[in-house]
Amino acid sequence: MSEAMTDPAHDFIAKTLKDHQVVLFMKGVPEQPRCGFSGLVVQILDHLGVDFVGVDVLQDDSLRDGVKTYTDWPTIPQLYVKGEFVGGADIVREMFQNGELKPFLSQQGVLAA
Repeated sequence: MSEAMTDPAHDFIAKTLKDHQVVLFMKGVPEQPRCGFSGLVVQILDHLGVDFVGVDVLQDDSLRDGVKTYTDWPTIPQLYVKGEFVGGADIVREMFQNGELKPFLSQQGVLAA
């Protein structure tokens, strides 16, 4: 693929990550998740008081596929902090349960310590 051919979904993802410190690509929206895994990550972020933007990948098939190829991660939801991929529901839940998530978010400056 030449440099001139860009993927609109990847461009949208990159811009979204640049514009927002914490982004959750998810099924549904934070107020109404459309899958249990997305709902779980929303609950954890809300519990910690993280200000985040939820992007509904169900609105656009190219976005749903694009977010998987963007990170080479096969599942949704996907959490990004300051443009870096953190993980999906299992990783976020594990980090939360073992006490790593809150200090990580604090170090990134996206959570009041």
